[in-house]
Amino acid sequence: MVIFGGEKTEFLELSADLKGILQQQKNTLMEIKRIHGIKHLENEKIIFEQIKELKKSLNKLNERIPKILDEIIIPKSVAQPVFGSSKLLIKKEEKFNELEKETLKRLRKESGAAKREQEHKKPIKEDFYAKLANKFFLRYSKKLVEKDSFKALQVDLERSNLMYLFPTYLSIILFTTFLAVAAGIIIFIFFLFFSIEPHLPILKPVEDFSLRALKISWVLIAFPLVGFLFSYILPSLDRRASESKIDSELPFATINMAAISNSLINPVKIFEIIVASSEFPNVKKEFIKVLNQINVQGYSLVAALRATAYNTPSKKMSELFNGTATTINSGGDLTMFFETRAETLLFDYKIKRENETKTAGTFMDLYISIVIAAPMIFMLLLMIMKISGLGISFPTSVITLIMVAGVAIINVFFLIFLHLKKTE
Repeated sequence: MVIFGGEKTEFLELSADLKGILQQQKNTLMEIKRIHGIKHLENEKIIFEQIKELKKSLNKLNERIPKILDEIIIPKSVAQPVFGSSKLLIKKEEKFNELEKETLKRLRKESGAAKREQEHKKPIKEDFYAKLANKFFLRYSKKLVEKDSFKALQVDLERSNLMYLFPTYLSIILFTTFLAVAAGIIIFIFFLFFSIEPHLPILKPVEDFSLRALKISWVLIAFPLVGFLFSYILPSLDRRASESKIDSELPFATINMAAISNSLINPVKIFEIIVASSEFPNVKKEFIKVLNQINVQGYSLVAALRATAYNTPSKKMSELFNGTATTINSGGDLTMFFETRAETLLFDYKIKRENETKTAGTFMDLYISIVIAAPMIFMLLLMIMKISGLGISFPTSVITLIMVAGVAIINVFFLIFLHLKKTE
């Protein structure tokens, strides 16, 4: 250890404790250097997060150094130290090698980015719709929960990413159904007195109300039924969408977990590093559940993994959690487990992508047949019927409107289908 001051430099004899701290710091820096040598881990952010954990241990060791140095007498000729210390300068930055300089530079950059991200976090907004639903239907929803009604819905809600308690979501279903009933009544009354025609005037008063009421009575049933079914199956749809996104990220996240576990760090740190990297947003949500079970509920890692395995929307993620818990509990090789599971998941991922490519080709043929060929044939039939006077005869403007509206509606359904089937 060197102290710089004025025109001369004096060397101090280090105590045994200080030598031990320096040796630990040296070992930590050697571990950072070894991590940089991992060639098969291409994700730099994962490396940085792992270095952050090592940096924490360095900081703890650095905090012990001033207490030891307070007992060392410093010569009066020593000038004011760098870095604002009142005692001494431990080591000039130019004494670091290139790897240490690059590591410190990146750590400072990551630390500054993390602070800025924390400063710009926005508070979660209150769900006004859920609050309004609870105001009217929460008491009845709690009675349904006590009767163990809608058990399948409760399981889907727990495994989805919808941030609602089960009684609150039951209130949302009832409130949505109530609004659908109100909308159905309003539309029924409107069409009871008016009908829509394909020519001007578009709105035409209805003369026979009894017959009209019989024709549109289905509206009173359809609207509440659609509102109830949509809100009921929404957790299931969200769970399936989350499962697809997690399964797409899981092979690559498992590869990173295998590389990190090879450093022989605490298994909990593996999940913390993946969460901090933000490279796998959907896997990150499930890992946060594990960390919450440990840090908030006080569970052990094995218990947290088994509890989260039940609530995760992905079956493959559930198998990974249960397998990890079994490996830790039995004292198995965690790195080998992650590597084997990563190979299996990556193989399944490749097979899935090949099937999606074949499905896309079939889907393209259907699109060409339905959206391009079918409307042209249908339009020709309508024009022939209009010219010959056979069957129903529509004006040219109505035929054009039917074609444009039909193609637009079909394209909307195709876009929705593509959005649901796309892979991140």
